[in-house]
Amino acid sequence: MSDPVQIEVCVDSVASAAVAERGGASRVELCSDLLEGGVTASAGMIEAVRNKISIGLHVIIRPRAGDFLYEEGEIEVMERDIACAKRLGANGAVFGVLDIEGNVDVGRTRQLVELARPLSVTFHRAFDMSADLSQALRDVCATGADRILTSGGEPECLAGEETIARLVKAAEGRISIMAGGGIRHDNVVRVLERTGVREIHVGLSSALPSPMKHRNPRISMGKAQDREYQRAQVLEESVRRLRESILGPKS
Repeated sequence: MSDPVQIEVCVDSVASAAVAERGGASRVELCSDLLEGGVTASAGMIEAVRNKISIGLHVIIRPRAGDFLYEEGEIEVMERDIACAKRLGANGAVFGVLDIEGNVDVGRTRQLVELARPLSVTFHRAFDMSADLSQALRDVCATGADRILTSGGEPECLAGEETIARLVKAAEGRISIMAGGGIRHDNVVRVLERTGVREIHVGLSSALPSPMKHRNPRISMGKAQDREYQRAQVLEESVRRLRESILGPKS
């Protein structure tokens, strides 16, 4: 019997993808630069993850950090990245395009959806940045996408659970609503019960110390300070514990 809830784990490395699968994830969403909310991973990363896991692999298609208003050149990059993800064996593509007023750019999004087929398509949390979530739901349905990832327009699902529940009801089965944002093993049952979603998106990464012995604390290579000697990785136990919370105690 398949699990009653699909668990998508956001990962940015081969190691995290592998432990997500071992922990019982249904699929992974592969990104790079999670400090910026995730951008498209390299072709090498996509191929390496595909070779490592047998569960679903959805690839975020986001050419840069920042807003979701894209120039023509950026749309071309997204088209190329979708083609690359398809060629390397991805099962899904994850993207979202807004216009200058914060509405879903139906035309450009539909164009990307059609290019992505037969992959599954998720409209990501650009949805939460839109001007009107009810209108955005109707617009994303018009693009032909398969699901929407949302926290209900709030930083985390618990704050947006009433909105998510309304979106599930309004979707009327036309599109899947996937909840994401702050979901953990100790609140996942509440999120499921109060929203009615059957798909969830989780991070579950933990900070791990670098194994480096030599360190130069005077230098930071990026804008975020003091991160050269730590790594973020999904832990198998975190995924397993979440899944067990959903399935409940064994009889």
